[in-house]
Amino acid sequence: MNKSILIVDDEEDVRAIAKLGLEMGAGWNVLTANSGQEGLSIAASYQPDVILLDMMMPNMDGRATLQQLKANPATQGIPVILVTAKVQQSERENFTGLFTGLNVAAVFAKPFRPLKLAKEISEALGWI
Repeated sequence: MNKSILIVDDEEDVRAIAKLGLEMGAGWNVLTANSGQEGLSIAASYQPDVILLDMMMPNMDGRATLQQLKANPATQGIPVILVTAKVQQSERENFTGLFTGLNVAAVFAKPFRPLKLAKEISEALGWI
């Protein structure tokens, strides 16, 4: 299953580790963006199968980026998985509830395990 994923995160090492894990572990095509604004542009142009979106970024944070993704007809149907260091694994369901109206597919906690990331994304989206 050759999927396309967009990783939007301001931390270069996080993007690199996730990209490596998804390419090596699942053979997915991985696009990356280092800001919300860049992520919006890439999402509209390339239409990835899913977006992995960091919540804590300078300038345009994950919440603002998510709102713009869902407001744009070209990107509103793309599933979004939020990634945050601010929520513990046990609090993910409550955190997801904060974004109910914005159609968030899942919330993943940082740090994540890069080699398990493809499986976790696939499970969250019902691909397996």
